Amino acid sequence: MSKKEKKIINYTSREFSTIKQSLVDYAKRYYPDNFKDFSEASFGSLMLDTVSYMGDVLSFYLDYQTNESFLDTAIEYDNVLRLGEQVGYKEKLKSNSFGLVSFYILVPVTAAGLPDTDYLPILGKGTQLTSNSGQVFTLIDDIDFAASRNEVVPATSNTGDGQVTAYAVKAYGRVMSGIEETELITVGSFTRFLTVELADSNITEIVSVVDSEGHEYFEVDYLSQDTIFRSVANKDDATRELVPSVMVSTSVPRRFVTTNKNGVITLKFGHGSESSLKTDNLTHPSNVVLQMHGKDYEQDTSFDPSDLVKSDKFGVAPENTTLRIIYRKNTSDSSNVATNGLTNILNPIFIFKPAATVSTKIDFVRNGLECINEEPITGDTSLPTVSELKQRINDVFASQNRAVTASDYEALVYRMPAKFGQVKRISILRDQDSFKRNLNMYLLAEDPDGNFSVASQILKNNVKTWLNNYRMLNDTIDILDPKIINIQINFTAVVDYEQDKFEALNIAIAEIQEMFAQKLDIGQPVYITKIYDVLNNLDEIVDVVNVKITNKSGGTYSDDSINLNQYISADGRILYAPENVVYELKFPNSDIKGTVR
Repeated sequence: MSKKEKKIINYTSREFSTIKQSLVDYAKRYYPDNFKDFSEASFGSLMLDTVSYMGDVLSFYLDYQTNESFLDTAIEYDNVLRLGEQVGYKEKLKSNSFGLVSFYILVPVTAAGLPDTDYLPILGKGTQLTSNSGQVFTLIDDIDFAASRNEVVPATSNTGDGQVTAYAVKAYGRVMSGIEETELITVGSFTRFLTVELADSNITEIVSVVDSEGHEYFEVDYLSQDTIFRSVANKDDATRELVPSVMVSTSVPRRFVTTNKNGVITLKFGHGSESSLKTDNLTHPSNVVLQMHGKDYEQDTSFDPSDLVKSDKFGVAPENTTLRIIYRKNTSDSSNVATNGLTNILNPIFIFKPAATVSTKIDFVRNGLECINEEPITGDTSLPTVSELKQRINDVFASQNRAVTASDYEALVYRMPAKFGQVKRISILRDQDSFKRNLNMYLLAEDPDGNFSVASQILKNNVKTWLNNYRMLNDTIDILDPKIINIQINFTAVVDYEQDKFEALNIAIAEIQEMFAQKLDIGQPVYITKIYDVLNNLDEIVDVVNVKITNKSGGTYSDDSINLNQYISADGRILYAPENVVYELKFPNSDIKGTVR
């Protein structure tokens, strides 16, 4: 009996047309007597089209799944995040915004015409403020209007004799976006790695988690982390002003990690039960050693490696209790506030001295309270794009929780917990004029409209404090503001005479808008030739005559300006950016001007 002929299969056909052609060739070669009708109207052609269609679809999804399995080729945002989690990247919660607010009160005078210090109150932390857009902010520190550093000026006086009747006292206070909310979640019997989902959105921080028995659960980066640093109020009067808080190392057997999936916040608790806290069942290394031939000692050979997780090393999970979860949330999608945008105070918390007994004077002080932010309140940023996210994931993996190179510092700044605020862009340069390892760090924040903004001083301080945990001992950091140069793009193009010139102009402008949809980095040049290429590739455009970039400043634009002609290459192909400059097309709908002819 002769062996069957080995049939040749073409494995290179991947799309509809090539698959169909391979099927036709296969039928002609191996079934010449059975199948002869290859016309488009035949039933056989229908079958070939059907099989080719299925093969094309399967090939597409196979390629798609393969691409989405690797960070370099993945395009889906959620898949990129999952790949990032495998190398230690964690998606953050919604970011808080921070800022410094000026508070003013009116204080009555004494008989001698001086400010009556008995009626200088403390504005308590927790006082809420609202921006013009409705975003709620919370005062995070007590403000003592009696402090010597406050500014005191005459406010009102008699029209007749000019005698001062009230003084105005100015003090500064730090505010943070968001309000605190509480959610109660009932937990049943013990479940390893228990997960609970919060119903609210725009959550920026988990403030506390306490069960019915009074046990507190602490947030950690990973469940294997059994120690955290807590901030405790400094009770030493001599050092309290300079060092308001003391950092204390605390063991946390009850702990959890948070995950953010498309705005849904999930808390995952540990592996062990409450009983694991009372017994030490961590296996001793001597009981793990395998028996070796010729050794005179005896070992337990029934060791189960899974016993290693049956301890509190991954924390414990709550059981048969009710969790009281307090969290902070933003009240709007964007919590950044422009200058002079925070002027409303809700239910101020006043603490008066015992000597303040006259109710009319107390009411006078209460009614005279005002506030305003003299600088932008920043810290909340939009989500990074897919390409930005990939770069951050690679940097996080490379940094390995230490700061040595410039990219390490960038990765750490982007990893800063969301509750301390976020920066939109960062650039780190070695100070060539310094004999030490001094680094110039340029930071950019985001305004309520998603455009570049100068980072607030509080955000800068948070960044510096955060980096102190990781920087090398001999590194010094200067945090600086880059120049924001707003640009306008002007072009002239020739349109095919058969085309509608207005439609062609709109298409050209839309293409340039798409080109600048992703914000540039600090120090990144603008490639003018790329604008030419984008326009020349349009079917409606015959030729691009000219492309010119100009600087827009003042008014609604940044006050920064430079002479762009100094930074255009000799051939006019590239607009270079100084190391402390970022170019921004702030208003794409109005800052792209085109002329067609």
